Amino acid sequence: MKKLLVILAILVIGIRIAGCTSQPPAPVVTPAPTAAPTTAAPPMKTIVETAVADGRFTTLVAAVQAAKLDGALSGPGPFTVFAPTDDAFKKLPAGTVESLLQEPEGQLKQILLYHVVDGNVMAADVVKLSSAKTLQGSNVNITVAGGVVTINDATVIITDIQTQNGVIHVIDTVLLPPA
Repeated sequence: MKKLLVILAILVIGIRIAGCTSQPPAPVVTPAPTAAPTTAAPPMKTIVETAVADGRFTTLVAAVQAAKLDGALSGPGPFTVFAPTDDAFKKLPAGTVESLLQEPEGQLKQILLYHVVDGNVMAADVVKLSSAKTLQGSNVNITVAGGVVTINDATVIITDIQTQNGVIHVIDTVLLPPA
């Protein structure tokens, strides 16, 4: 029994010594929350900047600049542009673009304005229309058949390219206003 008491005393003393010599627990450090990095969306480009950056509208951009419409189409808008591609301009008779560029603020300007509608008209809205008044003053005819949208004789091949000041719908043919 004496032996048991000695063992218990040693254990109690050992526990006390261990308790006295042990170091206090390290404080728990919680890192301060950090804000997630924010990446602001780059600002949208204007209609003209978007057409330049796209690369398929070099002829259209050159014509718009020659007719001095680039300032207006870079303005607040909103505008809807039915934008013919470079391939659309190639469908015109040889020499047409060059001839129009001779007097850019005359017939060329009227042709270009015939591609622009006031307001932001998205594809979902275009398909509900049968015509739209252009900034040139004449109407374009809009038809939908078999899921294909045409503006006069031009087929809409890409829709709803949103810009800072409107929307671009890409067409495969240059629109010519009525004579």
